[in-house]
Amino acid sequence: MLETSAEPSRSPRRVMPEWGARVRNLMPRGSDWQHARPRRDLTAGLMVGLVALPLALGFGVSSGMGATAGLVTAIVAGAVAAVFGGSRVQVSGPTGAMTVVLVPIFATYGADGVLVVGLLAGLILVGLALAGAGRFIRYVPVPVVEGFTLGIAAIIALQQLPGALGVDVEAEKVLSLAVGAVRAWVENPTWVPVVMAAMVTLAIMVITRVRPALPGSLIAVVVATLANSFFDLGAATIARIPAGLPAPRLPSVALGDLQALVLPAIAVAALAALESLLSATVADAMSVGQRHDSNRELLGQGLANLASPLFGGIPATAAIARTAVNVRAGATSRLAAFTHALVLLAVVLAAARWVSEIPLAALAGVLVATALHMVRVSSLRALARSTRGDATVLVITAAATVLFDLVTAVILGLVVAGFVALRQTAKTARLEEVPLDEGDHTDEEQSLLDEHIVAYRIDGPLFFAAAHEFLLQLADVGNVRVVVLRMSRVTTMDATGAHVLADTISRLEGRGITVLLSGVQPTHEGVLRELGVYSHLAHERHLFADTPAAIAHARLHAARIVHTAATASSQEDDLR
Repeated sequence: MLETSAEPSRSPRRVMPEWGARVRNLMPRGSDWQHARPRRDLTAGLMVGLVALPLALGFGVSSGMGATAGLVTAIVAGAVAAVFGGSRVQVSGPTGAMTVVLVPIFATYGADGVLVVGLLAGLILVGLALAGAGRFIRYVPVPVVEGFTLGIAAIIALQQLPGALGVDVEAEKVLSLAVGAVRAWVENPTWVPVVMAAMVTLAIMVITRVRPALPGSLIAVVVATLANSFFDLGAATIARIPAGLPAPRLPSVALGDLQALVLPAIAVAALAALESLLSATVADAMSVGQRHDSNRELLGQGLANLASPLFGGIPATAAIARTAVNVRAGATSRLAAFTHALVLLAVVLAAARWVSEIPLAALAGVLVATALHMVRVSSLRALARSTRGDATVLVITAAATVLFDLVTAVILGLVVAGFVALRQTAKTARLEEVPLDEGDHTDEEQSLLDEHIVAYRIDGPLFFAAAHEFLLQLADVGNVRVVVLRMSRVTTMDATGAHVLADTISRLEGRGITVLLSGVQPTHEGVLRELGVYSHLAHERHLFADTPAAIAHARLHAARIVHTAATASSQEDDLR
């Protein structure tokens, strides 16, 4: 009679309900709006909308897709993420970090390439949400985050040089773009854009410090726009913005380009996930009782990036600065972020003609001020002073962000951070001769030494980064007959550590020194057995549950060796 497996996790009837429950947990629910305070949320949404307007225009222009694309992104992605996201106070839209990634994509594949990247990134984010990948954000070290934030700020500022100098140059690399802009301005200097960008930046910095509740960016841009119109300063303005959202359409690219866009899409998805979850964490810290759902946030950003490109918008992510404004303005629910999108939609419908008159130099000044606000000097100073390893990770990540790209910078930062962490962990591993238990046992220890017995305790991890140091220390032991290795405080052991331990035992026993192991943890027994450590012992009776039993056996063994040596010496004397 055949038996069928009753394991529930393998049953198709159970798999589908599990996936169904997971999807239901990611969907919006009525409780999402229970914290709504309409008056406070509507006011906060209006404030964030005013702050987001110049930023959306600036990031759209900076990406190469145009001001309209920035506004569309803020409206569509902002509304979708507000409904489906995992934080009730998070605000989403175009960001400087995303712009940095999009510039080379636009330069190589054009507008449709950017839109396809957004759609692919949206699919990836939805997949990450269904897979429950939101929890992995906790493994990104702070120096890596601060490093790429510093690098992004530098890139945003450098990207604004053509607009701030009133020149028209193009280059794929940001350093080449900045150098080309300066050269073009030196050949034909024009002072109006320079002064305008500098005044807008200065005004925003002052207003933010003196009256942080006011929308400094909007005030500075309005003043610059009026001055440019009334006094006919001649500063170039942004392209005409249509009065309404573009009709939805699917972008099209060649099959070869589609395959080439997969890697940039992964980079965009990784950035959107990282920045959104970091922003949600910041929002939690600023709000009383607020706790975001990481996987729902990934779903919200995924759906936002699926919707935005259909209307001509660029890939979006949560915006830390706008989220902070939202929280400070008193937002209590998703209604505030949704209102921010409606405010921007109203601007597009009713004031598109006036928005088109905003000077490019003014937007450049807004983004330079944004870059300056991204640099948190206190955090950078604290990391630089904390440890040399953290400072190294910070500098390498920031430099790689400017010189290469964001994904390369993050990967490089994670690798360096991992190396630093392994090095620090390896330093915690110690091999030392210790007393058998607490208290003063000098006489007992001396007695053991007289019997040529020594006990060593291994503290901390025994893995590849520390194992060879352990071998060098232990292999030099001399003038002993029995070595007892106390293993109860070994926290981690990998294959390299087990191999080195086996090699050490083999060397010691090759010199006639017996090795006993005590206190091996059950979690390490399998590794030691599978990798042949036990086979290097004389026999498995040299394994003991505790140190006293191992010491007792060591004394018997040492006494037997002494007796055998004495017997052999006596026989030699008789033969003589």
